[in-house]
Amino acid sequence: MSKTAYKRAERVADQIRIEVADILMRKIKDPRVRFVTVTGVEMTADLRVAHVFVTTMETGKGEEEIFVGLSNASGFVRSELGRRLTLRYLPEVIFRKDISGKRGDRILQLLDALQEEGQARNAEPTSSPVPDVPTPES
Repeated sequence: MSKTAYKRAERVADQIRIEVADILMRKIKDPRVRFVTVTGVEMTADLRVAHVFVTTMETGKGEEEIFVGLSNASGFVRSELGRRLTLRYLPEVIFRKDISGKRGDRILQLLDALQEEGQARNAEPTSSPVPDVPTPES
C-alpha cells in the first residue's frame, strides 16, 4: 500500500482555509472583519485546533479592531465549519496575524539593495588598468 505524500492534518487544513475564506467573505456581517485574506491554516496533529493565518491592509488601531472582530466571530465561524465539514471533532478556530508577507517583502528589499550595490561596484572604473599583453606575431 502506498503512503500519501502529506498528512491528513494538511488536507483538512487546506479545506478549512477554503471554507473560512468563504465564510469571512460571504457570511460575516461585522464591518470590522471586512478586507481580510486567509493565507493559511495550521492544524494540530489531533485536528482539535486550527490556527488560521490572516493578513489585512490595515495597520495599528484598525488592525487591532479587525482581530477583535475575528475573535468575536470565531464561534460563528466554527459553527459554520460544522455545517460544511464532516469531522469527528470540530476544531477550535484561532485567528493569527500572518507576518510572512511582510518578512518576505523585507527580504526582497534587502536583496534588491545588495544587487544595486553590486552593480554600482561593477560600474566603477578600476584603479589599476589591465596592461596590454603582447600577442605573438607569426
